[in-house]
Amino acid sequence: MGNLIKVLGKDLENCPHFFLDFENAQPTEAETAVWNQVSAVLEEAHGILAELQSYNGAGQEIREAIQNPNDLQLQEKAWNAVCPLVAKLKRFYEFSLRLVKLEAENEVNNEMANRMSLFYAEATPMLKTLSNATTKFVSENKTLPIEDTTDCLSTMACVCRVMLETPEYRCRFTNTDTMLFCMRVMVGVIILYDHVHPVGAFAKTSKIDMKGCIKVLKEQPSNSVEGLLNALRYTTRHLNDDSTSKQIRALLQ
Repeated sequence: MGNLIKVLGKDLENCPHFFLDFENAQPTEAETAVWNQVSAVLEEAHGILAELQSYNGAGQEIREAIQNPNDLQLQEKAWNAVCPLVAKLKRFYEFSLRLVKLEAENEVNNEMANRMSLFYAEATPMLKTLSNATTKFVSENKTLPIEDTTDCLSTMACVCRVMLETPEYRCRFTNTDTMLFCMRVMVGVIILYDHVHPVGAFAKTSKIDMKGCIKVLKEQPSNSVEGLLNALRYTTRHLNDDSTSKQIRALLQ
């Protein structure tokens, strides 16, 4: 992590070339408190992802109940199918809240149901939550230069891109999931940068090499990156601005 901190105060026009060891990185004494706070929340992440991947819904039961409003057995069947799913959706939503401020509610009242509906209406709900939280942090901390945040995000995007496109760095990964992790981090910080920076990540003045980042993603198997490309297409704020070049838009088509 020391290498990353060193480059944050430097000119980022030329991206730093160094290997950031995601697989073996450990927090320093000064970072431990924050690391523990984040780790406590992210311990749930694997379970949440597993539940999301196995989520099937109750469309069939709901349709049958609607088509047969007087059939009490079908109504009860639909109710029994929906209730556990509502509990799961509530748990997913509460996890997104903990990513921001560790907050939970005991029941799904009308107000919470409305907030959950708005949450799930987003293309990438969890990323949207983090984007809103980062934007709020910047707006509420006027004494903190916005460049402190955007330079950190653009540096992380740059480091991930370099490690992904450099064979001598890629071969140092011992876990096959680390490649996907780097791609996710890269896309995540690009989206955060695009929400926080006044002109976004796609403008010519952006400190993120968007062409290079998109190229790296497109060089990977499509089944592992299509969701990440869709996140750039549908979760960013400035992709369709006039300042975005036609070439970048074409790359994301």
